[in-house]
Amino acid sequence: MTGEPLQITPRFTGDHLRIVQYANPKESERFVLDTFGSQHFLWDFPDVFRFDMDSRRLVGAEFQMPCTSPNCESTDRVPVLPALRPGGLRADEVQDFRHEMCPVLCRVPGDTVLACLHGLDVLDEPVEARIGIAPDVALLVQHGVVVGWSLTNPAQYLTTAYADPDPAPPSPATRRLLTECLDLVTDPLIYDVEDREPVALARLRAADEALRDQCEDRHRADALRELIANIANIYGNW
Repeated sequence: MTGEPLQITPRFTGDHLRIVQYANPKESERFVLDTFGSQHFLWDFPDVFRFDMDSRRLVGAEFQMPCTSPNCESTDRVPVLPALRPGGLRADEVQDFRHEMCPVLCRVPGDTVLACLHGLDVLDEPVEARIGIAPDVALLVQHGVVVGWSLTNPAQYLTTAYADPDPAPPSPATRRLLTECLDLVTDPLIYDVEDREPVALARLRAADEALRDQCEDRHRADALRELIANIANIYGNW
């Protein structure tokens, strides 16, 4: 660890959290070539940590939201989070590696905090440290091991893949629709959608229509529409 967290505004799409500065796919490819660490390979989508070749300091990260994985679990139990300690990371050596994504999503009412964990057993004991590696993004440590990550105020950082989020606060409608969209793509509601339960399909259509019609906070509304676009295209007309 170092005492220097990243000064990069997070980008939250609803299914990914990115702490990067590149603005398009070409810059993304260059970023990977100029750094080392963990990365995506073909159909494999682990969490990503990229480090500078010379200083070995962390220069970017990307976390997968568990709701996009068929192996995900979700719970309304959230670990008690200790006080934040800002800090950065430095790799021990210049070497690529793989970092497994966290399969457990923990949500609080209103989704003001999202916590993703390596397993439900993390909830059985206190989290010992919360290391703030970027604004409102922290790694969770238990028994000296990183066991997950958290994002505070996720609605603030909603955006599409390569764009920085709007610095203005999100509207109340956006906050409500973030919760509704996360409900729609996680269990148990996602199973009702896939089973074409009428109540679930009505909620899907209502959310999609509300996001289409939302005039304020348009950029964040577009990000949420992308989050539910796949299930809306498949099930929204039923």
